[in-house]
Amino acid sequence: MRKKFSAMVIVMMACHLCAFAQVPVYLDETKPVEQRIDDALRRMTLDEKIAIIHAQSKFSAPGVKRLGFPDMWTDDGPHGVRPDVLWDEWEQAGQTNDSCVAFPALTCLAATWNPDLARLYGVSLGEEAVYRNKSMILGPGVNIFRTPLNGRNFEYMGEDPFLASRMVVPYVQGLQSKGVAACVKHYALNNDEDFRHQVNVSVSDRALHEIYLPAFKAAVTEGGAWAIMGAYNLYQNQHNCHNATLLNKILKGDWKFDGVVVSDWGGCHSTEEAVDNGLDLEFGTWTDGLTMGSTNAYDNYYMAEPYKKLIKEGKLTTRQLDEKVRRVLRLHYRTTMRPQRTFGALCSESHYDAALRIAQEGIVLLKNDKDLLPLSNRGRILVVGENAIKMMTVGGGSSSLKAQREILPLDGIRQRFSQATVDYARGYVGDTVQSYNGVNVGKSLYETRSAEALLQEAVEKAREADAVIIIGGLNKSDFQDCEGHDRKEYGLPYGQDRLVEAITRVNPNVVFVCVSGNCVAMPWLAKVPSVVQGWYIGSEAGEAIASVLAGDVNPSGKLPFTWYARLDDCGAHATGSYPGTWRAAHDIIDEDYKEDIFVGYRWTDRQKRVKPLFPFGHGLSYTSFRLGKPQADKKTLTGNGSITFNVDVSNTGQRAGAETVQLYISDKKSALPRPVKELKGFKKVFLQPGETQTVSITIGTEALSYYDDKAGAWTTEPGDFDALIGTSAGQIIGRCPFTYQATAK
Repeated sequence: MRKKFSAMVIVMMACHLCAFAQVPVYLDETKPVEQRIDDALRRMTLDEKIAIIHAQSKFSAPGVKRLGFPDMWTDDGPHGVRPDVLWDEWEQAGQTNDSCVAFPALTCLAATWNPDLARLYGVSLGEEAVYRNKSMILGPGVNIFRTPLNGRNFEYMGEDPFLASRMVVPYVQGLQSKGVAACVKHYALNNDEDFRHQVNVSVSDRALHEIYLPAFKAAVTEGGAWAIMGAYNLYQNQHNCHNATLLNKILKGDWKFDGVVVSDWGGCHSTEEAVDNGLDLEFGTWTDGLTMGSTNAYDNYYMAEPYKKLIKEGKLTTRQLDEKVRRVLRLHYRTTMRPQRTFGALCSESHYDAALRIAQEGIVLLKNDKDLLPLSNRGRILVVGENAIKMMTVGGGSSSLKAQREILPLDGIRQRFSQATVDYARGYVGDTVQSYNGVNVGKSLYETRSAEALLQEAVEKAREADAVIIIGGLNKSDFQDCEGHDRKEYGLPYGQDRLVEAITRVNPNVVFVCVSGNCVAMPWLAKVPSVVQGWYIGSEAGEAIASVLAGDVNPSGKLPFTWYARLDDCGAHATGSYPGTWRAAHDIIDEDYKEDIFVGYRWTDRQKRVKPLFPFGHGLSYTSFRLGKPQADKKTLTGNGSITFNVDVSNTGQRAGAETVQLYISDKKSALPRPVKELKGFKKVFLQPGETQTVSITIGTEALSYYDDKAGAWTTEPGDFDALIGTSAGQIIGRCPFTYQATAK
């Protein structure tokens, strides 16, 4: 059992031992934090300074025992607190008190389009982390969806920088309100998993600042993030965990980040670059630790003994070291030395309630022809698909969890539709792995029947059913939605297309529930009347899916990415720039982001012959809404002012529900090419049947600007703009023209 003393206990001991002596400044909670840091820094030896900037175990870095700073314990997120592993191995520690609530994946959170739920998510996760004595959670992730083949997209918040920015800020604030640091990742341009250590990204400054950095910037400048994790990949031929441009110039210079830059595990490659280029805390180098044959593996990290040796030899001064230590001490004062730390809570009902609510609001009704949904609690229902019985909280890489409970979709459906006859057919075999990283999946997936036998069983049962719910999609196995690997194809795996086609031939009442963090090809879409995007939604998955299928919850999720009909409809693939080309002599893959700023709907909007299966922001409801004609409070936006757009939203159906009003800005004429439109505002409104509310969305001049890479600055050009109001990127209801005039100098 790890023993740690709180800051209050340390102060009490100091006061007791010193009797009439004054409390040291670094322990005096009445003193300003920066003054306390100065005092602690002066008292530290060189060995203590070196020790505090690198790991001592898989997930901890040492404090300063002599001065009363406890160890810094971190853990993987961002969807729950990862179970503890052994000190120097990736194997489970075998504890019985490290289960957790599994919250929905961040794609689902983004699909809620509800910043209030992002804050609830952060608060709930923070309470679980505090209970587990974790001072930093490795998340959230905000890398932009560049391609649907990225195996780690399920951990991120979609394709749009504005949506991701609005969702990450309250998540960070909620988490850190509990004294737990958010470590926002993976900074930056981390859009590949295969060969992620070797991908060298070439991207214009404009695309970097307009598309790939805004969510990180918002997390820092608005959310006040206390830590940022560098990415594995390279940018401008320099690894991102010690990248001069990204860390020193942009993050610490332009954005005034005062927190800690943490290396991804094994992401550090050079002592000199780490020292000079902004890395503050090194984790995971030589991740096999003591088993690699070194007696002090952690002391041999790039920022450990090699760094100290250069200082002792006079080749480096302690100037940069003191700056790194200062940042780490600041993190301690925000977390481990935080006054009046709470005890937190683990697996509380409020956390399960939060997970359920987020899951329900994030589920997206993609299609509902013939009003097949919601289903009646009568008759014969057939559930088909391996994903109906497969745990999705286990697997997928570092976000794998040991959930206290996970309600499987089949169990949730059987419980909710208790008055119906619910049968099950597996239909296909995808993955029979029984455990991941020491956590058992809980239900045997071993199967001896052939693929043909499974398909025929499903078809025969479907003939007799009143409705068929196919729960398919992807899973968290290698080359699906999984860290370390990207998808090899856009189509559904394991012969699911054949299964869907066969079932639709014998039963027209089919609902397809796609469990995934990515979009997939759906060649059978015209034959399936109802399609639901179910995501990876954690502990309450079964209850959340069943409640939406039954109509207990009116779906209100909206897609946080464009759902392409074909892979070549995505800009990264249409331009041939993914997955890059090998530079064999240097073991590097050069990947040129040729689509530039035109990512997701920004790309499809420009293509005359490209129409997505489902546009960005799309999501249906069991009720109907009507948007009135939008109005602006002024026709001219001047200087650094603002303009407000108002639109009446009415629930014209028979059920209570929620609609998300989306505001896009279109620049009528610009010196540089610009997207047809860009999301710059949104608001989710909940309405009773017959109710009308006026939705107001205010923007400032920043919503009109673009990054001028020649000038190296954001620019807002005077001229004419359109505010486009709609319910998705493909469903624009009204337009408000206005003019921007710069203030005369």
